[in-house]
Amino acid sequence: MHSRRTVLTTAAAAAAACATGAAPARAAGAKIGRQPDSPRSAAPAPSAEARLRGLIARMTPEEKVGQLFVMRVYGHSATDPDPDDVAANRKEIGVANAAELIDRYHVGGIIYFGWAHNTREPHQIADLSNGIQKAGTAQRVPVPLLISTDQEHGIVARIGAPATLFPGAMALGAAGSRGDARTAARIGGEELYAMGIRQDYAPDADVNVNAANPVIGVRSFGADPQAVARLVAAEVQGYQDAGVAACAKHFPGHGDTDTDSHIGLPYIHHTAEQWERLDAPPFKAAIAAGIDSIMTAHIVVPAFDPSEDPATLSRPILTGILRERLGYRGVVVTDSLGMEGVRVKYGDARAPVLALKAGVDQLLNPPDLSVAHGAVLKALREGELSWADIEAKLLRILLLKDRRGLFTNPYTTHEEVDRVVGIRRHLQQADRIAERTTTLLRNDGGVLPLSRRRENKLLVVGVDADPPSGTGGPPTTVLANTFGELGFTATALSTGLTPTQTLIDQAVAALRERDAVVVATYNVTADSPQRQLIDALLATGKPVVQLAVRNPYDIAQLGGVKAGLASYSWTDVELRAAVRVIAGQRKPTGRLPVPVMRADAPDTVLYPIGHGLSY
Repeated sequence: MHSRRTVLTTAAAAAAACATGAAPARAAGAKIGRQPDSPRSAAPAPSAEARLRGLIARMTPEEKVGQLFVMRVYGHSATDPDPDDVAANRKEIGVANAAELIDRYHVGGIIYFGWAHNTREPHQIADLSNGIQKAGTAQRVPVPLLISTDQEHGIVARIGAPATLFPGAMALGAAGSRGDARTAARIGGEELYAMGIRQDYAPDADVNVNAANPVIGVRSFGADPQAVARLVAAEVQGYQDAGVAACAKHFPGHGDTDTDSHIGLPYIHHTAEQWERLDAPPFKAAIAAGIDSIMTAHIVVPAFDPSEDPATLSRPILTGILRERLGYRGVVVTDSLGMEGVRVKYGDARAPVLALKAGVDQLLNPPDLSVAHGAVLKALREGELSWADIEAKLLRILLLKDRRGLFTNPYTTHEEVDRVVGIRRHLQQADRIAERTTTLLRNDGGVLPLSRRRENKLLVVGVDADPPSGTGGPPTTVLANTFGELGFTATALSTGLTPTQTLIDQAVAALRERDAVVVATYNVTADSPQRQLIDALLATGKPVVQLAVRNPYDIAQLGGVKAGLASYSWTDVELRAAVRVIAGQRKPTGRLPVPVMRADAPDTVLYPIGHGLSY
């Protein structure tokens, strides 16, 4: 281990090199994705702990409290963002840019968002990361920042092309391969690392046992707790093999709710026994795999906390269950403190204090940082929080940073980006993995595969759901273009989530001049106009192929459809794979990771877990 003097000297030299416009080279012998300390190794050497305790001892109270926060910031650059970004920062945070944020509040981490203009393209992301680390090492007590993002893949991806994008969790659940899950996480982690991001808020460890879940759904690997646990552990290993801290979310389990915690406070009514059987296995597997961090959920679990505080603020849940019963010793981070589920009961000043008292280490993205930072300092001055507890939390955070190599080399280079991000080998691997995820749910009368000899002229209609930034789309165009690459003549017509009668008539008229139609559906309900569209297309007598591009439950509402598939997302990599299956270029091998229930009898299974046809 390096002495504190060596570490700080290295950081200062790196900052000086960055100031000249060139990011410093990686430390000798270091490689992307291979850190010297395995996350599954024994406890850090005493010298590391002693060095970091010495660092904490040099900090002021304001600096110590700042290190507990992970904050958003607008802009593509750490020091010179666009005027609109400066205005947004001044309005929401009271600073102009990331460098000022770090100088004023000494935050321990920054989270990247597309909507905050942090993730335009890989070189820009790397430069932003370097600028943030330069600001961190320029502080009175130099401390690198833990830069994070939500790169779950599938429907949640903050960084788009040309980075490699993999199928999301439920699609990987349909493939059922631990090797594929680990490979996707490792490659995704290597690309994040190359852009200066050392923590990914993934994988999602929720078990999606509620088909009406509005916030998790396909972000989960499935409804079988043991299957989800195996894939969660595989992704933890993949990310952390790549040198990136994984983060299992959302503890104690957000899979059985019909309320979105972004806009409300969900209740989970599982008994302790049900939680142990349904929700706990993935988190236990993540802990056994050596996960660096776990994210809390803004959900109420009365069986564990009769006060009905959200789990993020619940000491019985975070300390009693996560720390004491499950034995977890890593970093605990809140879900965003700007979400309604954590704000509704106590407000923005009390929530950070109560979260720390409950057992949280990192406070993620409070709506008003000055209020949250001031409230924590006030609670420390008044004795509600103890400095010993805060310093223990800070030590856990610094040990994670140390384990991820941030004290020895927090920087990256354009050369590393070009060597790793979106390279052909990674893109090919993503396509191969995606081909194992598409699930054929129904194929009455052998409608599939479509053949250029029988159905050369295709119409593609349906939703053009807004894909994550940079992940491709719109879906109907991607589908039609991919059919075209395979030799079909395909035309796209977007009919949207709620097709009007005019659009339905246009689609029917267009189908009369073609041999078959592929319909991209999105969360079809009993009264959805998407059903009217499909009924009208079926009435033409032409082959109709339905592809669910989000939740796989659509087929239950579409009894007349003879051919139905699930891609589990509308991102390019999954849509292209689905086209190759529909066209017979690849056999469907995906199997449902969740049950599909009958629409007219919700307690009766239409297609069970494991269902999937082939040809």
